Amino acid sequence: MSRRTLIVVLLAVLAIGAGGGAVVAGAFESGTKTVVRQVTVAAAEPASASSALSVNEIYRRTYKGVVQITVTSAQSSPVPLGGSQTQTAEGSGFVYDTNGDIVTNQHVVDGASSVSVTFWNGAKYKARVVGSDASTDIAVVKVDAPSSLLVPLALGDSGSLAVGDGVVAIGSPFGLAETVTSGIVSALHRQMTSPNGFAIESSIQTDAAINHGNSGGPLLDQQGKVIGVNSQIESDSGGNDGVGFAVPSNTVRSVVTQLLATGKAEHAYLGVAAQTSPSGGAVVGTVRRGTPARAAGLQRGDVITAVDGQRISSINDLQSTIDAKKPGDTVTITYTRGGKKHTVRVILGTRPTT
Repeated sequence: MSRRTLIVVLLAVLAIGAGGGAVVAGAFESGTKTVVRQVTVAAAEPASASSALSVNEIYRRTYKGVVQITVTSAQSSPVPLGGSQTQTAEGSGFVYDTNGDIVTNQHVVDGASSVSVTFWNGAKYKARVVGSDASTDIAVVKVDAPSSLLVPLALGDSGSLAVGDGVVAIGSPFGLAETVTSGIVSALHRQMTSPNGFAIESSIQTDAAINHGNSGGPLLDQQGKVIGVNSQIESDSGGNDGVGFAVPSNTVRSVVTQLLATGKAEHAYLGVAAQTSPSGGAVVGTVRRGTPARAAGLQRGDVITAVDGQRISSINDLQSTIDAKKPGDTVTITYTRGGKKHTVRVILGTRPTT
């Protein structure tokens, strides 16, 4: 949602597989791919028991923690003698802590030669990228700014959201800082495709208006807590059509913790392409070379039905279960081949960059 070319794509490549119906969607950054996959929700989640704030109250509690991010990058110029040209893009972000750490989207700062952060009062400071994770489209940049400007926003629990809950988005669409839009949680458990082609699980769908420049800004719940980072939209027009998507705060919390500690985030990796079997389970379509799945002897046509005794009914179940693990974890995979049940132990690897 930074100010760059809208990309429309037809194909998703999941971390452990691909399959099922896909809806074409747009991303707000050149190179970012988005396919939204509808996932059946087994049971509705409870709505928050806390009293809801008005949109104005949410804004007044949080606007000082929302920032505008300006990124400059150098790109090759298609001229006979070669060379490069400078391109500027804009996005949003929010203050994560009093150390000057700012959360935004990875696609906002990707390829940046310089980054600057503008606060609510117009004060502007140079920033550096602390770390980024293309698999979840999350990045952290750091500014050396006065403590009076560092007003952190609290992360909420995205797992407690229910469809119909009110939400508020704050950001800088088209460079218009401190723009507030409101709406509801339109759906839960959507899947977005990250900039490097892996699935972002449990994404939040909202009808709050999101446009170019909102990327990286917070999606807030009715108590003013960040429950998502606005990232992508589905659009035929290239602008807001009322279908936006945010990376859930529980994913953000896990990834940002890793980025602040080491500058990178690692994700568990099995190494199969799969799709949901009509009879239940995830049927393997491809076993990638040099992966844990290949080393464990999994083959095309195997139907994975359980991981560590947990039932796998769909590709989404398999994806979520693997995502909950860490690289190096050993899991027990139950699968059927030729009508016979088999069990194999697999040491999960580290997800590759693409």
